[in-house]
Parts: sequence; structure tokens; C-alpha cells
Amino acid sequence: MRIAIVDDVESERKELHQKVSAGLECHAISAEIFEYNSGEPFLTAAKQNKFALVFMDIYLGSENGIDISKKLRSFDKNCLIVLTTTSTEHALEGFRVRAFQYLVKPYTENELSEIIDEIVNRLPVPDKYLNVRVVGGTDRIRLCDILYAEHYKHCIHIHTVSGKTTVTRKTFSDFTAELNGDERFFVCNRGIIINLEHAKDYDGTAFTLDNKEKIAVSRNTAKNARAVFGDFLFKRRQL
Repeated sequence: MRIAIVDDVESERKELHQKVSAGLECHAISAEIFEYNSGEPFLTAAKQNKFALVFMDIYLGSENGIDISKKLRSFDKNCLIVLTTTSTEHALEGFRVRAFQYLVKPYTENELSEIIDEIVNRLPVPDKYLNVRVVGGTDRIRLCDILYAEHYKHCIHIHTVSGKTTVTRKTFSDFTAELNGDERFFVCNRGIIINLEHAKDYDGTAFTLDNKEKIAVSRNTAKNARAVFGDFLFKRRQL
């Protein structure tokens, strides 16, 4: 996800950059955040590669953030615009450029957190990831790249679409807890969880994955597996 911060005050740009980055980190969302001190460089960049979100300061020295937002809307109808300002006197103008939200300076941590929560709920988030502790450091693995993960010898072995396997020392319950709420992941048995995005078929006893591996499903889970997989495929067709 690409995010822009347009503000002519460097200290305020840097502070917002740090806080937005930290807020998205809490949601396990990876983003590229770009800073601009005026409107024109931002518009040039936006034309070349669209942004999902922009924090636009209204008072940009000799420029006006509302005018910049109008220019943005002439070629990008979908970018979320959060107007940063010292007052809400431009509410009507903000409505005309379809501003998503206002961030009134000075803002509190809670106010910014609430806006980030709204943004996360509004945007598609294909870039969620896990930070996995490995020998010598940490690996960042995108959830969409995980085929399946299995637990044996007190470790989790995470198999990805690239063919790489990452090993981390963790209990199976702790690992699956990190994926709770993500409907792509299904626990097949006591020690294996798969990503349904990469399941090609289910025959009642096992899933066949994109890489042709078969992952067995426990007898107690077999009936539920069929229902969950069917529901997942149905929802995906609606997208």
C-alpha cells in the first residue's frame, strides 16, 4: 500500500510518518510512506503510481490542500484523502473533494488511531504479514505467500509459494492465534494449518494445494472442512 503525506512543515511530516507507520504495524499492514513538502511533486508522483491514501495538509504555504485534492480527483477517484488542518472551517470544501476524514491539529494518539482503524476497515489489505523470529534475526512473511505451516519437533515450519521453508520455535496454538480472524487459514488437524487461497481441491479427506501437495484433514474436521472451503470459494467469487 502506498501512502503520501503532504505537509510543508517537516517536523509535522516526520511525526505523522512515524505514527502512521506504527499504527499500521499494529494491524500487520506493510506500507510505503512518501513525504512531500508541496502539492506539485505529490501530484506528479500520484500520476505515475497511484496512492491508496494521502494525508493532505490544507495550509501548504502558498498552496492550498483543497486545490491539490481537486487536481488529484481529476485523475484519481479512489484515493482516500485525510485532510490535516488546524480547524474544520473547510468542511464543505472537503466534502466536495470526497475527503475521507479530518485530522485536526494538534491531534491526540487516540484520534489518529481511530482514523487508522477506519482506514484499515476501508482498504483492501493484501500485504498483511507475519514477523517470524528465526536464528539470527527476524523474517517478514506475507500471509498471501504462505501455503501451509506445520508443527513438529517443537517448531513451526512455514512453507511458502516460493518453495522456501522458514522455521521458528513456537507452539502450534501460539502460531495459529496470530492468524485468528483471517478466514483464509484453516486448521486441518492438530499440527497443520493451510491457506485456503492456495487450495485447489478438497476430496473429503485431504486438500490439494497449488504445489500439488496433499494435506490430510482429521476425521473430526472433515465435514467442517468441506463447509468452510465451500463458503470461502463462494465469497471469493463475489469479489
